[in-house]
Amino acid sequence: MKKIVKWLRSPAATLTGFALAAGLLLFSTVGGVRAALLDPSEYYGAQVSMRDIGVSLIEDNGKEGGHQIVSYRNFQESSTQYGNGDFQEGTGALLTNMLAEGEKLQPGRRYTEKLSIQNTGEIDQYARVTVYKYWYNPEEKDGKDTKVSPSLIHLELDNIGTDWEIDEEATTPERFVLYYKHKLAVGEESSPFTKSIMIDGTLANKVWETRETLSDGSVKITTHYEFDGKQFALEATVDAVQDHHAADAIRSAWGVDGAAKGINIEE
Repeated sequence: MKKIVKWLRSPAATLTGFALAAGLLLFSTVGGVRAALLDPSEYYGAQVSMRDIGVSLIEDNGKEGGHQIVSYRNFQESSTQYGNGDFQEGTGALLTNMLAEGEKLQPGRRYTEKLSIQNTGEIDQYARVTVYKYWYNPEEKDGKDTKVSPSLIHLELDNIGTDWEIDEEATTPERFVLYYKHKLAVGEESSPFTKSIMIDGTLANKVWETRETLSDGSVKITTHYEFDGKQFALEATVDAVQDHHAADAIRSAWGVDGAAKGINIEE
């Protein structure tokens, strides 16, 4: 295998692996979405054309028509004689169809949220997913509300140990790192790595009441809850590496021994 080449953050040298992200701010008030294709970290590439790798993030909320691609990045050949092609990418927001119109989110209730990935590139690949869950505060520099624990966002994982493996060393209360255990063939969709999402029911507990005397002498009592005005974010990032010399590609891209992380590497 030739010497590993370091790819920098630039349009000309993008990835052997790359990240897709989608997220939604959703709670008692829905003010908008946080959804952006993340710039890749400084991944390492080993003798592979970046045009060969493509991957999509798929969401299924259990409703009719709810199984759909949320974010993707794929190479498309240039239509001109002067270009070599470019990456076509799109990014959307998770959880946008979780609630019916006018419906309010209920702490303590589980909502279907199945996430999977699909190989939309031109070569077989190995993939990992990083899932972030946190409380959002637009006034903070990084957008995170650290006063509320991410453990109150219950994300139920799925197919762990059979198709997906958790990297316990890289996992925190805010983040899950998951490896797909099998080679993902061109066009193949993985099994879901999540099943549902729920906001802890304790956030529905009454915290305090305010009383206001109206002009007619009546008293207006307003009940306030701990979750009032809170927003949470769910993001999923995906990156993939080639199946050719996969053990070396995984080690150079992700800095781990793929076999030790439960990946069934086929050479």
